[in-house]
Amino acid sequence: MKKYELTYIENGVCAPRGFKAAGIHCGFRKNIKKNDLSLIVSDVMCNAAAVFTQNKLKGAPVLVNREHLKDGKARAIICNSGNANTCAPGGLEIAYGTCRLTAEALGINENDVIVCSTGVIGSPIYLETFENGIPKVIKKLSYKGSNAAARGIMTTDKAVKEVAVSFKAGGKICRMGAIAKGSGMINPNMATMLCFITTDAAIDQEVLQSALSADIKDSFNQISIDGDTSTNDTVAIMANGLACNAPITGSGEDLEAFRAALRAISSYICHHIVKDGEGASKILKCMVSGAPNKDVARGVSLTVIQSDLVKTSVFGEDANWGRVLVAVGYSDKDFEVENIDIALAAGKSRVDVCKHSVACLFDEDMAKKILSQKEVHILIDLNQGDAGAIAYGCDMTLDYVRVNARYRT
Repeated sequence: MKKYELTYIENGVCAPRGFKAAGIHCGFRKNIKKNDLSLIVSDVMCNAAAVFTQNKLKGAPVLVNREHLKDGKARAIICNSGNANTCAPGGLEIAYGTCRLTAEALGINENDVIVCSTGVIGSPIYLETFENGIPKVIKKLSYKGSNAAARGIMTTDKAVKEVAVSFKAGGKICRMGAIAKGSGMINPNMATMLCFITTDAAIDQEVLQSALSADIKDSFNQISIDGDTSTNDTVAIMANGLACNAPITGSGEDLEAFRAALRAISSYICHHIVKDGEGASKILKCMVSGAPNKDVARGVSLTVIQSDLVKTSVFGEDANWGRVLVAVGYSDKDFEVENIDIALAAGKSRVDVCKHSVACLFDEDMAKKILSQKEVHILIDLNQGDAGAIAYGCDMTLDYVRVNARYRT
């Protein structure tokens, strides 16, 4: 993708013109100091698009959103944390009811509300909690409310995930912002991950959906924390057109600028999700080159990132490169394995550990030093083409077990 001028700016989902947000505590979580209900609202109707989990078991909000987004329009996103509304008694009725209550309070159509939930699966959820919380969160709506909303969607996250950029399209300065949550139960297609994106760019709805669907192939579908795919994953984007740019209706420079902004947003979020992985001490990136095609590059990089043996080796700072090569070998993609090179890198340091699929002599002390860094790169050259891809993950530590052994308590 050609480089386009992007500027990182403040205020997350409220950076684009015409978006308000808020986050409050209303009772989904026991800790009254933690926000657990968030709302994002556009001043005007938006073109909207979304991608959802491919887990066969889907949370009630996902089913509702698929229905509501058939017309490609939305005005608001409401999300609670602490309860996933998945396999909950009456969950579908509660998700629809949440949209109805939000719409009535805002004076909009309930079909224009996107509803999301995150948290424990299988716990009862009650519409009364939404009835009490929705009026309160609406009163808190602000053009500076992005951070509060970002905090309201967090579960085991330790860090707020919020970003915004400005870019030029159609002769105007446009803005795009996002908030997200994700720390565990992260695996592609998609992950236990929610990401809400706003933009004031004017863009055709079908083009918007196409841009989002294309972007996730190299972003949200290339991250893995623990190999578990959630039931509620949603990435949703609303575009309200208040930048007054010439509408983006097809291919061209303006669409490429929009896609560059979207890639900057998604890359930032992906990086911070793996950085905040449950119990993680290191970011892990697998960078594959020399693949016969993009599909192979994506598949191989992701397989390596998902390997528990690779992840624990990185945690233990053990340059056990054989685990990497084994993971490459059990990828379900079609390629040759006789001429693979593997290296470990961090910052400006690099050590080659495997050449032509055979062990090579390397400095163990240098390898350990590389693996002790906060961000470790596994470089794999398949030596059979020009395609490449990156997958994002983290190490697996003792703390991951601790966090998930008592998640409900």
